[in-house]
Amino acid sequence: MSFKIGVARRIVTPPWGIELAGLGYYLKRTWARVRDNLHATALVLSDETGASAALVAVDLMYNDREFVRSVREQVAAHTELRPDSICINFSHSHNAPTAGFIRGAGEQNTEYLKFAAQQTATAVILAWKNGEPAKLYSGWSDLEGLTYNRTRENGPVDPRVSVLYAEGERGQPLAAAVNFHAHPCAHMGEDFHAVSRDVPGEVVDQLEAALPGLTALYLQGTCGDVNFITTDRPSTPACALTGTALKALSRSRLVEHSGVRAVRRSVNLPTRRWTHEEVNVEREEGSYRLKTGDVTGWLNGMARAVVNQPQQLPERYGGSIEQAVAAVSRFAMEWTEDVLPDLDTRPEALEAEVEVIRIGNVYLAAHAAELFSTLGLDLRKRWQSEDLFVLGYSNGSIGYMPDEYDIRRRGYGAYTSPKCTGQFPFTAESGSALIESLVEALNKTDAKSKTLQDHVSD
Repeated sequence: MSFKIGVARRIVTPPWGIELAGLGYYLKRTWARVRDNLHATALVLSDETGASAALVAVDLMYNDREFVRSVREQVAAHTELRPDSICINFSHSHNAPTAGFIRGAGEQNTEYLKFAAQQTATAVILAWKNGEPAKLYSGWSDLEGLTYNRTRENGPVDPRVSVLYAEGERGQPLAAAVNFHAHPCAHMGEDFHAVSRDVPGEVVDQLEAALPGLTALYLQGTCGDVNFITTDRPSTPACALTGTALKALSRSRLVEHSGVRAVRRSVNLPTRRWTHEEVNVEREEGSYRLKTGDVTGWLNGMARAVVNQPQQLPERYGGSIEQAVAAVSRFAMEWTEDVLPDLDTRPEALEAEVEVIRIGNVYLAAHAAELFSTLGLDLRKRWQSEDLFVLGYSNGSIGYMPDEYDIRRRGYGAYTSPKCTGQFPFTAESGSALIESLVEALNKTDAKSKTLQDHVSD
């Protein structure tokens, strides 16, 4: 079955003075070096009827709804692509700026984000204009022993490496999209002030070196609770991942079914209101520690779940516990000050977007969360297709989507992340609601309809 495929790339490396995101609070971590340039890479796919969809991989940390809206509008103004058929996935590199709001962990720069959105839109527009006949192949292979669940011992991870590969009429490599599931932080510790794509960039570069003429995309997946296993060689994860992707490609199957279809849904996810006690306890501790400088028992209070490994937080402040506690205390004062004015009136639901793109018999299910593995694996059980790609950090940002286990223990993803993103915390029902909306969208892509792109609001 022949498709029309176009691919293009633009650089989105920030100018001097832009802050990198993640790692800690109020670090003012502006970059000093460029280890490797950040990219926006677009893959546009069209079927024989002209129905089209775009997959876009952007090497930034947190996505943002306004960023996505801007890109979609710019692309729609210059192509026949509908906004609802454009999926924008962020790699989540912690050595890159953020588009989305993360309190204290990377300032948003309006001018830079305008530039990055323009570059991203340009990549999609050029990919649309560069389309040529191609065959599509889809394959997968599991990669065990490379990642671990950082929230529980022997916890679940998704080992699936999925590959979508496009080959030109002469058999030449055109494009490959790789989907995997792990926090891209293998190189972060080498240089906190270097711009880098981290593992996603290494995989892209290695695939393109192995297959001259190829343009590769790394689509970030289900990694809210997953890290790469640390080794004395930070390049180990990328090398293993590239090898597995090439293995998946070698045994990939021709995408024989026709049709490109995109379905976008808006879903209201349940959250719970912070209690006045929760807010006041943190506000009082933050105020006390800022006034007195007292660090006694700092790991037993508000800092208990302020990052995934709070005992290591002082390392990010030159080993100073005092500076770390001051930063955490400032964070406590700021989030409580922001939430108090509408604490009793804000709706206890959060609107989010999910999107599913079907390309023949290949399905790409995208959402805006840092999804925990139990939830992503549940989606695989409910939609048992070998050709299912699961994309997080897509088309917006709603922070971590923890599972019931992490909510019960009040882990970082469940209890601190919503303070970073300015939300109420999710409930034990939130994850299942997100998965249910994705299943409904997947089913809709299989439904008979004259409309190949749909937007459905719940």
